[in-house]
Amino acid sequence: MSLLPDFEFITMGFWSFGIGAAVVGILIANTDYFLSKTDKATLEYLEQIELKTIGDEPRTFKAKELWEKNGAVIMAVRRPGCFLCREEASGLSALKPQLDQLGVPLYGVVKEKIGTEIDDFQPFFKGEIFHDEKKLFYGPQTRKMMLIALIRLGVWQNFRRAWKDGFQGNLEGEGLILGGMFVVGAGNQGVLYEHREKEFGDKANLTSILEAARKINKHNADEDK
Repeated sequence: MSLLPDFEFITMGFWSFGIGAAVVGILIANTDYFLSKTDKATLEYLEQIELKTIGDEPRTFKAKELWEKNGAVIMAVRRPGCFLCREEASGLSALKPQLDQLGVPLYGVVKEKIGTEIDDFQPFFKGEIFHDEKKLFYGPQTRKMMLIALIRLGVWQNFRRAWKDGFQGNLEGEGLILGGMFVVGAGNQGVLYEHREKEFGDKANLTSILEAARKINKHNADEDK
């Protein structure tokens, strides 16, 4: 009596199980279950972060200076050369005329200074950029997206959207640590809006950013000192 049919049945069973497990894995990977988590950033956390100006003679200062008088909109850039980051920066920069009318400055922070990457990013981002050497604006807990990005439908949809809109980039620098967006009120008003990039190309909502910027109360800035 031949054992071949039984062997084929077992082989097909393992193959079917493997395919099923792969499908389940892909489905779970496209939920938020395995995504990196972090606590919300408090004003006390953000204001003590040390930033550096970009230039030949960088000045180190506390991040609180960025929003102390007029509040601020701040983009924590994942990677200046990333075409998805350039797409988001371009959309955010479209708000600058309205932010200027409100008297609210637009800033960006980057975690690296590599070659001309910051200069090459400036055409997409219309605000002043600072160096966050310790990557604290990307915390309190550092969040990374690893190989799971390759099987997330949202990431591929974001790729397609940016490509379709003509954005291009490069692979220079660290790009796994996820970025975010903050709207911080004047003085001690606090964090009015916070967006944490959950996957590559997950953009902050521009309407929400502008609404938060309109809530900045500059009249209390001097009283809070």
